[in-house]
Amino acid sequence: MVIGWLLALPIPFLLIWAYSWSWVILANMFLGISQGITWSSAVIMKIDLVGERQRGLAMGFNEFAGYFSVGAMAWISTWIASEYGIKPYPFYLGIAIATIGLLLSAIWVKDTTPFVKIEAQQSTFSHHQNIFWATTLKDKNLSSITQAGFVNNFNDGMMWGLFPIFLAKLFFENSQIGFLVALYPAVWGIAQLITGRLADLYSKKKMLFWGMLAQGIAISALPAFTAFTPIAIVAILLGLGTAWVYPTFLAGVASMAHPTQRAESLGTFRFWRDMGYAVGALLSGIIADIWSIDWAILSVGLITIFSALIIQIRMNAN
Repeated sequence: MVIGWLLALPIPFLLIWAYSWSWVILANMFLGISQGITWSSAVIMKIDLVGERQRGLAMGFNEFAGYFSVGAMAWISTWIASEYGIKPYPFYLGIAIATIGLLLSAIWVKDTTPFVKIEAQQSTFSHHQNIFWATTLKDKNLSSITQAGFVNNFNDGMMWGLFPIFLAKLFFENSQIGFLVALYPAVWGIAQLITGRLADLYSKKKMLFWGMLAQGIAISALPAFTAFTPIAIVAILLGLGTAWVYPTFLAGVASMAHPTQRAESLGTFRFWRDMGYAVGALLSGIIADIWSIDWAILSVGLITIFSALIIQIRMNAN
């Protein structure tokens, strides 16, 4: 985590002094590496600390806090830019955040390895010879969750790219488009405070199946509507379906991997899950160009329903 925050320190300075796009690209590379290390470390350490009975709750709070902060910082930095200019003042906020994160990690945060060692002594799970391969495909439970995570972000990548264009095609006003586009992630973020805890209390397989199915139905139904209210209802259903699965993904992987391999398994899951953003945006854009936006949306919805069926068929009931 300390290394991740150290890598974050140069980012605002690179953007302040940037005189070409190569500097911006370099800053984004630093940001991606930093985010991957710090966010993964935060997730893994929280899972180590809370124990088996509250992992879903911890992940719900973690994901809510993360995405709420993204929205909050986007709003604050936009306001600063509108009041004082694009450079350098908005990036001073980045310098402050990176510095605070580094100091908190170096001084306050303690390593959680001792908790992992205690849990490993009590674990009934066996070691996988290749945890990357097991999480990706071989282990029925882990790979079922991984493919669902990939498809979840696959459809999210499509929604960020095509949903605003779909709404603009229906001649909604900009304020209405902004509201509908924001409604889905807002419901998703807030609802995780509840669904995270539910993942600790109820079957993770059922949580994942019904959540992915709700997403698939919502996305598949979207092209059938042209009015504001039914589209808003679809956005709410999609947000609830996503909230139903998002903390459950992490809690599920954590509960089905040996404690000493948990970090690597979670890293593998997050690799494939976040890869879904890029693949979803690219593939849905290609389908929209070849056929239409409606067909692209419907295709992604059917893929999401198929992902739910994989969970239902392949994942163990317990």
